[in-house]
Amino acid sequence: MRQPASAWLRAYATPGAAPAEVRLVCFPHAGGSASFYRDWAGLLPAHVELLAVCYPGREDRFGEECAAHLADLADPIAEALAADAESPLVLFGHSMGAAVAAEVALRLEKRERARPQRLFVSGREGPGAERGSELRSYDDDALAAEVLRLGGHGAEIMDQPGVRELLFPVLRADYRLIDSYRPGPGLRLTTPVTALSGESDPACTAEESRVWSSATSGSFELHSFPGDHFFLVPCREQVVGLVAERLPAARG
Repeated sequence: MRQPASAWLRAYATPGAAPAEVRLVCFPHAGGSASFYRDWAGLLPAHVELLAVCYPGREDRFGEECAAHLADLADPIAEALAADAESPLVLFGHSMGAAVAAEVALRLEKRERARPQRLFVSGREGPGAERGSELRSYDDDALAAEVLRLGGHGAEIMDQPGVRELLFPVLRADYRLIDSYRPGPGLRLTTPVTALSGESDPACTAEESRVWSSATSGSFELHSFPGDHFFLVPCREQVVGLVAERLPAARG
């Protein structure tokens, strides 16, 4: 399959996938990486190209500095997506990734050919409902405890030798970024928005997710799933099924 000509995007596909007619672009959570979405490829319709965003400071971009401000992510990602606007575009972001995806959607709405068809925001409060946090200043033990509280993907390896030294600088950088982010008054989308929340998520309630309805003049819907902040891991098939139902259909 075609690999995007951008340091920001990684393409995943199952062998024998059909030519892409729709691009689904997925944005990772704080501390997360593009490969978090790798397993989605086999659950999506054959005409869908799965792209995952690779933030600086992780995977093959490990040697790069992490972004300091959300615009440092949203601006170049929007440019990369707008440069290849041959097929319909749908955005999915989880937690911090939902905020990044929303800002990318706002930028792409100004480019007629690259306007997103839909924005999925998962595990993230709507603009104006954000909770303040001091997570960036937690010591290692407190930070590990918070990751466990949220049900973090891979949290069980936090006490293995070397893991904290490898992961925590990236996690703290992402927390600094998202804790300093305040959506401007211009965060008013026309893109339809689908919000997803975990029924037992300690970081984002369904009502906080519902605030996304005021951030768009397009249609809005909210879906809840059993689980904590990382409900989309055990509920992967249900989440991807919902996403697939709302993607543009394959052309005849």
